[in-house]
Amino acid sequence: MSVEGVVNYARPSVVVVFESAADVYGQRLIGIILTGANKDGSQGLRKIKEAGGLTIVQSPETSEVADMPEAAIAVVKPDHVLPLENIGPFLRKLESEG
Repeated sequence: MSVEGVVNYARPSVVVVFESAADVYGQRLIGIILTGANKDGSQGLRKIKEAGGLTIVQSPETSEVADMPEAAIAVVKPDHVLPLENIGPFLRKLESEG
């Protein structure tokens, strides 16, 4: 766990995790934003996209709390916006295509 400052009302923040992962994995990384409050994750997802990674956001319509997905869509043009029930099958399809 991090003892650094709070980022977007959270510690540890998914932004920090996404940014670190983007630096290390670049285009081999998949970033996914699911239901949640606040705007946590949007900037990190942008970093993943800038590094060439794949970005997926749960559709706000299928989110219990749409704040995070809506913020991510506004900040980043995600590669895919999918209903929650389609994200798992989509990831399995990507894996099978290798």
